[in-house]
Amino acid sequence: MAPAPPPAVSFSPAEVQRRLAAGACWVRCGARLYDLTGFLRHHPGGEQLLRARAGQDVSADLDGPPHRHSANARLWLEQYYVGDLQGEPQGSVENGTVTSVNTRKSDPFMEPKLKMVDWDQDLVDWRKPLLWQVGHLGEKYDEWVHQPVIRPIRLFHSDLIESLSKSVWYSVPVIWMPLMLYLSWSYYQTLAQGNVRLFESFSTEYSVAMPESVFPGLFIMGLFLWSLLEYLIHRFLFHMKPPSNSYYLIMLHFVLHGQHHKAPFDDSRLVFPPVPASLGIALFYLILRLLLPEAVGGVLFVGGLLGYVIYDMIHYYLHFGSPHKGSYLYHMKAHHAKHHFAFQKSDCTI
Repeated sequence: MAPAPPPAVSFSPAEVQRRLAAGACWVRCGARLYDLTGFLRHHPGGEQLLRARAGQDVSADLDGPPHRHSANARLWLEQYYVGDLQGEPQGSVENGTVTSVNTRKSDPFMEPKLKMVDWDQDLVDWRKPLLWQVGHLGEKYDEWVHQPVIRPIRLFHSDLIESLSKSVWYSVPVIWMPLMLYLSWSYYQTLAQGNVRLFESFSTEYSVAMPESVFPGLFIMGLFLWSLLEYLIHRFLFHMKPPSNSYYLIMLHFVLHGQHHKAPFDDSRLVFPPVPASLGIALFYLILRLLLPEAVGGVLFVGGLLGYVIYDMIHYYLHFGSPHKGSYLYHMKAHHAKHHFAFQKSDCTI
């Protein structure tokens, strides 16, 4: 016989008031209470709510303009469940910030799913590395991977390999910016010598001289080349739906991008780790080197490398930054949140 679920914890309005006064941010759905204190910095409007509660912006709210939350966002809420509110659940806690997160009638589709998250009943064993388990999910994988969780992910059994699959955000600029600056100067010097010609391997008569003045244009072309490449990879590789009968393609999808959608706030997996990134970057360089003169391909490469660094930094900021409400980055953060919770299977370039 399965063990009975633990009884729900109940909180009196006075107890909730004390937690609010201590700086917590709780919300209510019916009689259920959720502690969103740790989630505020991730939500597009969270920083504004923090300012409002500090008395800096009394017009701010968690969601900005009224909008409908996705099913995944509402399931995500259950991971923050802490207990029930004692007494009449219809009104807000007096002089507090616990308010209803949904004033509509209960969604009959969602109601059965609004329950305490039971990690022991999930499709995978979270106590073991996930990479070797996801391939067995088959047709259930696509739905499972697009139901986000708020816990870190372990992929590999080996501690060494696992450490190489994760990275802190600042490793990206620390490792790649010095290389980009060095190669930029080196290839500019090569162009300045005046002996670099495009198409010379095909025809000396119609070859084109490439002086140092073309450096800015080639560099910008490299930036745009990265943008196009990133879109194509994200659209057709990261967001492919692996065949349900292919164990290894499911594993490939999960290790490349599925893990990020499963745990979007695992800060150790928000930027590409240096070791696997170096393989992709080296391949990019070799292709350009084979197709173009070294200096020409090299300048395109360093432009693309800067584009990659900018991309990874923006992506990290959209998850953990707090852009000013109404700014371009604020709208980008809101759009990216929808990508993770409402339209996970659509293409997204950040």
